[in-house]
Amino acid sequence: MKYEAEHQLFSSFCETDTPAVSEPLRHQPARVALVGCFRPRKCGIATFTADTYDHLSRARPDLALDIYAMRSKAEAGVDAAVCGSIDDEDVTAYRRAADAINASGAAAVWLQHEFGIFGGPAGDMVLELVERVAAPLIVTLHTVLAEPDEAQRAVMERLVARASKLVVMSRFGRDTLVNVYGAERDAVAVIEHGTPDRPFVASSPLRAALAIGDRPVLSTFGLIGPGKGLETAIRALPAITAQYPDVLYRIVGATHPNLLAAEGEAYRESLEALAESLGVAGNLAWDNRFLDSGDLLEAIELCDIYLAPYPNLAQITSGTLAYAVALGRAVVSTPFVHARELLAEDVGILVPAGDCEAIAEAALLLLAVPEERKALQQRAYARGRRTAWGAIAREFGGLLDRVMAPPKPRAGSRRAAPSQVAILDLSDDVGILQHGRGPVPDRNHGYCIDDNARALMLMNSGALASQPDAQHRALRYASFLQHAWNEDKQGFRNFMGYDRRWLEEVGSEDSNGRALWALGHCAAHAGSEDLRTWATGWFAQTSNIAIGFKSPRAIAFALLGADELLDRSPRDERAHAIIERGGAFLNAVWKASRRPDWDWFEPGLAYDNARLAEALIRAGRRLQSLPMEEAGLAALDWLCDRQTSRAGHFRPAGSEGFHLLGETTPFDQQPLEAWATIAACAVAHGLTASTRWAERAGSAWRWFSGGNDRGLILADPSTGRCCDGLTPRGVNSNVGAESTLAYHLAHHAMSVFWGAEAREVEPEAGRIESSAVPAAA
Repeated sequence: MKYEAEHQLFSSFCETDTPAVSEPLRHQPARVALVGCFRPRKCGIATFTADTYDHLSRARPDLALDIYAMRSKAEAGVDAAVCGSIDDEDVTAYRRAADAINASGAAAVWLQHEFGIFGGPAGDMVLELVERVAAPLIVTLHTVLAEPDEAQRAVMERLVARASKLVVMSRFGRDTLVNVYGAERDAVAVIEHGTPDRPFVASSPLRAALAIGDRPVLSTFGLIGPGKGLETAIRALPAITAQYPDVLYRIVGATHPNLLAAEGEAYRESLEALAESLGVAGNLAWDNRFLDSGDLLEAIELCDIYLAPYPNLAQITSGTLAYAVALGRAVVSTPFVHARELLAEDVGILVPAGDCEAIAEAALLLLAVPEERKALQQRAYARGRRTAWGAIAREFGGLLDRVMAPPKPRAGSRRAAPSQVAILDLSDDVGILQHGRGPVPDRNHGYCIDDNARALMLMNSGALASQPDAQHRALRYASFLQHAWNEDKQGFRNFMGYDRRWLEEVGSEDSNGRALWALGHCAAHAGSEDLRTWATGWFAQTSNIAIGFKSPRAIAFALLGADELLDRSPRDERAHAIIERGGAFLNAVWKASRRPDWDWFEPGLAYDNARLAEALIRAGRRLQSLPMEEAGLAALDWLCDRQTSRAGHFRPAGSEGFHLLGETTPFDQQPLEAWATIAACAVAHGLTASTRWAERAGSAWRWFSGGNDRGLILADPSTGRCCDGLTPRGVNSNVGAESTLAYHLAHHAMSVFWGAEAREVEPEAGRIESSAVPAAA
């Protein structure tokens, strides 16, 4: 009766193909974490982020935008919209922000990137956040360098590899990402810089307020620094004032904060001295302040001609240039990247960089021929309608929808036994090959004992153990383990080339522990008495190596094998010794490593994590030690909580985070972790009969069919194939032995919850037909 109740409850976790979403989150707006500079910081990125927030909030009230603002220790005060701040020079602040974003249940993370706003060489501290967020990452790149230095290239290549979508504001930026950084073209979206949508103003009322009257006004806007090319514009003034003595050149903007901190106003003073020496100081007006959006737009509307004399022709974005075009100003600019694209089709006039005579010539033409200036203004204003913030916000919203909306998992029986075709495809007369390129076995990487041990376990699991063809295959994998033993070195080799030559004398402790595990499992579950006897003998011959293991996983693997063996040979002294030593060791390291927030055996999570807890639970059960059982259950409980996203789906520790102490990163997620979790939960369920282990096993099982951070299917029961992992960009489409075997073994482990009838569902799908066995891969 207990099973019937458990079966009824578990149906709700297993039967549907739709990934489970916790009820409190189901009706909430999708959360988007927006990371970048933000008001009250005075810089172009802050203005852009704030404009994005304001306009997207109005255009898409169904989205909840959380601002994570970059700030320095010297800055005070935050905008009310900011939910978290990141100290740009504090590496731990980036990690805390990533944790907060993950805890918020964000459906997407949107980063505004510019090298200078993050700490570390080329701003590499931002990678501390990027590597830890689980939601799809969108990166808007405000600078894309065609000739990066080594540090800049390293940061960019990591962002390209990590982001689900890259956003640039020019076609040149997209081409550079593809050609220089290896980005996939489909991963790059070109969305132009947003601009205000205001009526065209021919003559600004600000003229009267500033007592400018009808004087011709030229202007340049933005934070002041050598990158603006202001020297060239000032050198053009004598030729212009010769014909228009009352012309006024307004330089609007504060000195860049970094420049101000380094040398004060020395640069601005040098420009003033240059104007004085050229006799045009009276034609120069300074508005030395950072203007908010409203004041900036009024200042741009004041000018007749907007000058953009930038010397850096690789600049891919200029917010003030975009604003000037949108407000219908006549623009004279050097041909930097953004200007070439935005001013195409006679929207503005391009002049060579550093050419003061060309600037003067263009300005004089526009001043002398008002009809030409008005026509240029009309073309600019019309072009600006395409970049109005309303239109850009809709583009951003569409991009977010595409990134946040996962494909629907395919329909089909979740209990159907996976076809053995994939196992056969990867196997030959030596054993099972390690890797595949796509679905095609890759002979270049040969074989390993780890995969052959798993394959032997699979052939001896469930219904397969009674199939003659499966047992024929089991002999191949058993033969590999037998051949791997190096009697001289008293250890198992691991890697073998496709030419059947061993590549090492002895493999790692973990691979040796896994070999013992497979032998113990075979001794207990093989379909023939002969094979069970063989495995028992080989375990006896080789198991002394476990006494010297120091790796927690090797100890756990050997313990799992010993526990299996004792089901067949309850009085086996070697197996008892392995369990006693392993249980004591794991219990001790668990106690030693525990922290208030970290209830685990090690200061970090690596691979096959749940096996540590499973081994301790099994040791406690075998030795009748309640403290060991409780310790193993507590550790597994903690691990399952940590592996559950706020939305309720399974999120194992990623393989890219193995080096982190006390932390984990979410990618790349491996099928091995799902199998390990299911198997450990099955043992915990057998010990406690608690329904929570059924729930957690079901969550890990759904990971294969779309219940994951990207809503993507990794496993196909019709072929038995399983992809190699879930990456930030989607599925790793390669199909290797470890992943495929983990999927098959996870299915078998789920039978604890499904019951014996699950093993009889669609038996042909799991059957190995002798006619299908290839002679070679």
